Amino acid sequence: MTEKSQLVTASSYKVWDTIMIGTGPAALSAAIYTTREDIKTLMFERGVIGGLAAITDWIDNYPGFPKGLSGLDLSENLRLQAERFGAVIELGEVSEISRKDGLINLETTSGKFKAKTVLLATGTDYKKIGVPGEKEYFARGVHYCATCDGAFYRDKKLVVVGGGNSALQEAIFLTKFASHIDLLVRGDKFRASDILQKELKKYSDKITVHMNTTTDEIVGEDNMVKYVLGTNTKTKKSTKFITDGVFVFVGLLPNTQFLKDSPIELDKFGFITTDKDLCTSVPGVFAAGDVRSGATMQIASASGEGATAALKIREYLDELAKKDS
Repeated sequence: MTEKSQLVTASSYKVWDTIMIGTGPAALSAAIYTTREDIKTLMFERGVIGGLAAITDWIDNYPGFPKGLSGLDLSENLRLQAERFGAVIELGEVSEISRKDGLINLETTSGKFKAKTVLLATGTDYKKIGVPGEKEYFARGVHYCATCDGAFYRDKKLVVVGGGNSALQEAIFLTKFASHIDLLVRGDKFRASDILQKELKKYSDKITVHMNTTTDEIVGEDNMVKYVLGTNTKTKKSTKFITDGVFVFVGLLPNTQFLKDSPIELDKFGFITTDKDLCTSVPGVFAAGDVRSGATMQIASASGEGATAALKIREYLDELAKKDS
């Protein structure tokens, strides 16, 4: 299939066949399918193309890549493939979504847009721990992305907060730079996979694990983090962890703030609820990937859901065409 014209822009059509919000693996995979079937596809991205996948250091479990690949490379390849078939990516933020006269209306930083269908694939963002000093020292010693900011801490001491897969993965990655890492785990056991726990043991010379330890406060001076105060929940003993920086990996929150006043149904955690066809409570609006309630939070499954959503979008558009004929 030949490449399509690059002259198409966000303002090229009064009504798009589909508008996708987000450009992570779910949306980009969906766009590859829709554009190959000549479904006019516009994508909105408020941050980094590729979403959290783009800032993931290394991906070892994506099918078809036995040696693994970087998150940035995977995201870039997905983007190039989607754009090759005609997807249009607009850097901008969607603030409101509504349905009127059979069309989906979007309010964005780039203006107003209309579409026959919409795919919500906004993914997730890093959860905060909400302790004193976290907000004050954000990007000045407090971080949520080891790939983005780890290199600033070459030969420095670090504190990593969390006990799940991402915390262990990122702590291991940070050993490339840090001289020593204190890993603070609130519970009495890891939530990470057995494979990662075994891998972590290989780095016992650089990573000290502190189980049953809360993160109470991040303290600094002169715009620099100096130490973290923590408490052992069993002994009630308070400990000061001297550090040059703090990396927090305690989970993810859905990027659905712009949907709070919309007719789209969310679950109690803020994730988008869908039926088996990935359709939301609003006809013509679909959801896929990590932002969907019940998602497995894996890149491979997000891509699969994106492909499924694209097929359901095509079916929906076919039904619309039959009604109009």
